[in-house]
Amino acid sequence: MPDDPNSENLNVGIIGAGAMGRGIAQVAAVGGCIVKLYDKNPKVSIDAVEFVDKMLSRAIEKNKITALDAENAVKRIKIVNKISEFKDVDVIIEAATEDLNIKREIFQEVESVVSKETIIASNTSSLSITTIASKFEYPDRLAGFHFFNPVPLMKLVEVINGFRTKPGVLDFLVGLGKRLGREPVLVSDAPGFLVNQVGRGYTVEAAHACNEGVASFSRIDEIMRDAACFKMGPFELMDLTGIDVTHPATKLIYEQFYHEPRFRPSTLMQSRMEGGFLGRKSGEGFYRYEDGKQVANVQIKTSPYDGRAVWVSRSNLESYPEIIKLITSLGGNLDNGTHPGKESIIIIAPLGVDATTAALKEQLEPRQVIAIDTLFSLTKRRTLMRTPITKSEISSSAYGLFGADSVPVSIIQDSPGFITQRIIAMIVNIGCSIAQFGGATPKDIDKAVVLGLGYPLGPLAFGDSLGVMRVFKILDSIFKITGDPRYRPTLWLRRRAALGISLLTLDNQV
Repeated sequence: MPDDPNSENLNVGIIGAGAMGRGIAQVAAVGGCIVKLYDKNPKVSIDAVEFVDKMLSRAIEKNKITALDAENAVKRIKIVNKISEFKDVDVIIEAATEDLNIKREIFQEVESVVSKETIIASNTSSLSITTIASKFEYPDRLAGFHFFNPVPLMKLVEVINGFRTKPGVLDFLVGLGKRLGREPVLVSDAPGFLVNQVGRGYTVEAAHACNEGVASFSRIDEIMRDAACFKMGPFELMDLTGIDVTHPATKLIYEQFYHEPRFRPSTLMQSRMEGGFLGRKSGEGFYRYEDGKQVANVQIKTSPYDGRAVWVSRSNLESYPEIIKLITSLGGNLDNGTHPGKESIIIIAPLGVDATTAALKEQLEPRQVIAIDTLFSLTKRRTLMRTPITKSEISSSAYGLFGADSVPVSIIQDSPGFITQRIIAMIVNIGCSIAQFGGATPKDIDKAVVLGLGYPLGPLAFGDSLGVMRVFKILDSIFKITGDPRYRPTLWLRRRAALGISLLTLDNQV
C-alpha cells in the first residue's frame, strides 16, 4: 500500500470518463498527480481531456490558475485504452455506471492486473462499499471515495469505511482528498452514506407536503428560499439534478434501509418521472423552461388589510412579543380583549401543530383563525396558514396586513408544522440519526452537509440555532397528530432535548 498521498510521482488510475470521472481527473492533475484515464468508449476519454483543457482555460481567465500550471496539468493526464495499463498505479478511483454488477466486473479485472498493495476506491453514491468488496480477493483495500458534481467546484469528498477496509486505506484517501483540494469527511458504510441521507429530508418532505395539498411546489420553494435562507427551493433543486436522478436514489435508500419511514418516497416524484417531467434537461419538470431559463409563475393579487381588529393568542409566549410588535408596526388594529371579538382576525403561532388542532385546543373560533410561522425571522417572508374553514375575508385581510411593508407573504393550507417546521425538523432528525448510529462525527455531519448540499447550516447546528427542545416539540407534535412514524424523534434528539444540551454533544465513553 502506498504510504504518502503527497508523493511527487503518485500515479492515479481513473475508470470512467463521464461527468464525475473527468472532474476527478481534473482535480487530480491540478493536484500534481500522474493520471491514467480509462473509459470503455475511447472517444469519451478524448472528450474528457478536451473538457478539462477548456475548464482550465476558463480558470486561467479568472486568475484561479496560471497558464503554465494549467498546461502541465493537462499533460499529466494520459488516456489508456485497456485496464491492463493500470498495473503500475498506486491508487485506482472508479467512477463508472452506478450498477453493482458492472462495478464488480470492472474490479475483478482490476484486481487481476494491479499489485495487491494498490488502493482501490469507488466513487459510488449509493452502493454499499462492503457489498462491492465482498467479491474482492483483497477486500480490505477498497473504500468509498465519493465526490460531488461538479467535482472542481464541490469541495466535499466522502471517504467511506467498508466493514473490512484497513485504517491505512482511509488515512491515505483522506490525505489524497486534501491534496486534490477537497475537504474529506470520514463516513461509515450505510445507504446514501451521509449527504444523500440528509438530502432526502429537504426534497422528499417537500414533495410530501405538496402532494398533501398544503402548498404548491413554487410556494414551498419561495418559503424555503426566503424564510429559511436556502439557495434553492427543493423543487428547483430537483429540476436541476433531474427527477430521474433524485427519485431512483430516494427509492434505493428507502429500500436499503428496509423501508425506514423517514426516507419514504413520494408518489408525486414517481408520477413526474414516469410522465417525463424530468426538469431542466427535458424542458419541463416542476417548472417550465424556455431557452434554459425558468418561466416565471403568475403572481396572485390579493385585497389590502381592511382595518379589522387583530387578536393574538398568548399560547406561544416566545413569539407573542414579536408578533405584537410586527402588527403594530404594520398599522394593525389590535384587539386587546381577554377573548377575541366576533369579527377579529385571530392570530396563533403553533409549533408542530396544525391550525385546526391549535384553534380547538385553545377554544378559538376556527373560522377566524390564521396561524403564522415564527420558526425563522419575519423580516424576509411571512407564512400564514388557514384552517379548512377560515373565512376568505379573514385570510385576505390578514394577507394584506402582513404584507403591508412589502415583505412577501405566503398563505398555505392547514398542516402540522407549516412548511419550514416540517422540512427543517426532518433534516435535523436525519442528521441526529446518522450521529446516533455512528455514521460520522457530529461536526463532520454538519461540515459535509454545508459543503455537499450548500445548506445555510448543518442539521445539528440547525437544531441548536432554532432550539433543540423546539425542534423536538415540532417532530413530536407532528408524530402524535399524524401517527406517521416518519416524524418520530430520534433518541439522539430526544435525549439532548431532555438534557438541555447541544446536538453536537458526543456520548461520554468509559
